[in-house]
Amino acid sequence: MQRKMSNRNEKQFEELVIDVKSVVKVNKGGRQRRYSAIVVVGDRKGKVGLGIGKANEVPDAIKKAIQDANKNIITIPLIDGRTVAHEAIGYAGAARVIIKPAAAGTGVIAGGSVRAILELAGIRDVVSKSLGARTKLNMARAAMTALKSIRTPEQVAALRGKTVEEILG
Repeated sequence: MQRKMSNRNEKQFEELVIDVKSVVKVNKGGRQRRYSAIVVVGDRKGKVGLGIGKANEVPDAIKKAIQDANKNIITIPLIDGRTVAHEAIGYAGAARVIIKPAAAGTGVIAGGSVRAILELAGIRDVVSKSLGARTKLNMARAAMTALKSIRTPEQVAALRGKTVEEILG
């Protein structure tokens, strides 16, 4: 995993390469090697994006993945600037990721690509468990799906036409 800082549109996004893999296609003329890269970008303040890039060379694949990640940035509502509002489950293929809020000082308890996404999103206290498939891409996609589904109490109250106190009990 490599870390980089980038300046895109006057925004500071940190980039993290989760995986680079070689893909070989066999043709009549021989083997054709290409590379696939998975990259996460985030500002550690609630914005995070996931991207995939494929090219004949590794740097080009990473560059394409960074561009794709910048197009797919989502905003996550952080509670007290450190954790998520509620438990969320994300699915992608056979992978399933559960993300739960945690008490202050817990840290990021997650593995692999889920940890990278949560850290670059700026979530500091969270517990995560990945179930099912262990592929890096599907686990990352499942984590992004779980983060997309998170709502703040204010958003839920507005949807239901109630006050925040009524929602929280």
